[in-house]
Amino acid sequence: MAVVEAVELAKTYPYHHKAPGLRGSLESLLRRRTLQRVAVDGVTFSVERGEIVGFIGANGAGKTTTLKMLCGLLYASGGAARVLGFTPHRREHAMLRRVALVMGQKSVLWWDLPAMEMLLIHRELYGLSHPDFMRNLDELAALLNVGHLLDVQVRKLSLGERMKMELIAALVHDPDVLFLDEPTLGLDVVSQQRVRDFLRRLNRERGTTVLLTSHYMADIEALCPRVLLIDHGRLHFDGPLEGLVRRASTHKLVRAVYAEPPAIDGQLARWSVQPDGDPVRVTLSAPRDEVPDVAERLLRLGKLVDLSVEDPPVEEIIRSIFSRPLELTTEPAAEEAIR
Repeated sequence: MAVVEAVELAKTYPYHHKAPGLRGSLESLLRRRTLQRVAVDGVTFSVERGEIVGFIGANGAGKTTTLKMLCGLLYASGGAARVLGFTPHRREHAMLRRVALVMGQKSVLWWDLPAMEMLLIHRELYGLSHPDFMRNLDELAALLNVGHLLDVQVRKLSLGERMKMELIAALVHDPDVLFLDEPTLGLDVVSQQRVRDFLRRLNRERGTTVLLTSHYMADIEALCPRVLLIDHGRLHFDGPLEGLVRRASTHKLVRAVYAEPPAIDGQLARWSVQPDGDPVRVTLSAPRDEVPDVAERLLRLGKLVDLSVEDPPVEEIIRSIFSRPLELTTEPAAEEAIR
């Protein structure tokens, strides 16, 4: 059952064009030109109950705007959205009790108060009984290992600790759908991993549906079996992450390790030999259908210790995607989900 649906969802922002300088100001005053900036342009997708879906794209691609429309913070300029059967912009209480939004660049906690004070306010806002509130709070605090910090002023917490408190504030009412916008932004590697582990466990044990945006591809790889790729407001891919890698990367990296430095022969010149500081290691970039030939020739170079074939790093693939024009592609399974 789809709990989040977007059909031709669109958002445009009107703005006034003004040339620089005094002349531009006078012209704008007498003949104001109103233009439209397209932030989201006909996005269609659906998310099933219990899914964790990654929403990726460059800065300004339309990710956060889409999340805000799905949460009801923004009105859509066109199309339709449904979350748990509700129309988001109506902000009905029955829907708001079942969704949550966490933005890595925004805080719902007051810096001069301990997190516990804000959590008690959330308890009243959501009408939670004391037993339900304490049960959820104790479970979440234990999972994130921050129970001893609940009575500490928010301003005295580290960035990672504050983000964990933000997650508790968003989840203390046990929502069915969680929207996450850059939840690991600015966190150190250890804190990022702990947040990922928490979200994975939350999804597994509570069945929470998660729609996640992140510029850290490690978040997407670790959590999201399915990704949505958006650029310039348009959806360009909907399907498994490995499907995106397969479509966007036509080459494989073949790595070989030898007992002694090999003598690179001219037969390998047709493939791109990647620089490596270790003389006993050789890395080549080869088209997928030529990998068997590459492996066979590497075997002849000397005593082989190890041989591996892998896709280029996901970050590199995503970077290459946004450096060239995109074409609309959708995995067959995703097409069925949309229909």
